[in-house]
Parts: sequence; structure tokens; C-alpha cells
Amino acid sequence: MITKTYKGLLYGMAAISGFMLVWIMVSVITSVVMRNFGVQPFAWLFTSAEYGLLYMTMLGAPWLVREKGHVHIELVTASLPERARQSLSRAVALACVLVCVILAWKGAELVLTNLERGDFDTRAYYFPRWLLTIAFPLSFGLMAVEFSRFVFGSELMHSGEAGIHE
Repeated sequence: MITKTYKGLLYGMAAISGFMLVWIMVSVITSVVMRNFGVQPFAWLFTSAEYGLLYMTMLGAPWLVREKGHVHIELVTASLPERARQSLSRAVALACVLVCVILAWKGAELVLTNLERGDFDTRAYYFPRWLLTIAFPLSFGLMAVEFSRFVFGSELMHSGEAGIHE
């Protein structure tokens, strides 16, 4: 039950990320068309594209880690013996976990600060800043979980095969 819910959350966040990509495309095209017709684009159009970039990146990242869709280079791991490759891969994944935990912690502190101060982003409209920064602890926390799977699980982050494999 928990695994299914967790996986649903991860894939739901990835779907929202994909929607944000489509929205960014629509908002940029709309802005350009409006400018070409001599009309000033809506202020919220540009701001929503900026927010979309943040949400798209942060919400899609944990899914990318799960699917090994993040960028990494296998040149070194491909030349290592199996045992050394496994050790290096787990060490890299552990370093990723540590970085993600620190960033999730700092992100949570930022969210709490935004809530305590009642911060708002006031560029195009009043938008509670915590709604932007909540993506940091959520996404980095889930990335830490996903990288942990490569530290403690049977699957490794690195395949040991250099080149493009799709």
C-alpha cells in the first residue's frame, strides 16, 4: 500500500512536470504572438512560465532519478572491474543522498521562514512564497529516497556500459 502510494506520488509529480513543460511552451508562444500583434502580453504569463520552470524541474527530478534518466557518464565505471564499479556506484549514490538530505533540510528551513514571515512573491500578483519553496524539501527529500535505493538496493545507479543506451 505504501509502496503503491509512493510510486503514485512520484509518477503524479512527473505528470505535473510534463504539464508544466506544455504550459511553458503555450505561455511563450502566446507571449510572442501577442507581441507580434502589438499587444502587451499579460504580466502573469511570464511569471507563470518562471514558476513552471521551477516546478517542472523540481517535481520531475525524483522520477528521473528512479528511471536513471539523470545525466551521468559511464566512462570511468565501464573501465572498472565489477566489484570496484559496484563500490564506486554505491559511494556516488551515497554522496547524492547526503547532498539531497542537506538540500531538503535547508529547503524545509526556507519554507518555514517563508511561512513565519508571511512572504509573498509580488511580481505579477501576490503569491505566497512558501508555495514556491515547498518544492525544494519535497523534491530533494524524494530524490534522497530514490538515490538510497541505489545505495542499499540490489540495483546500481551505473550500468558499467559506456556509450548511449536507449
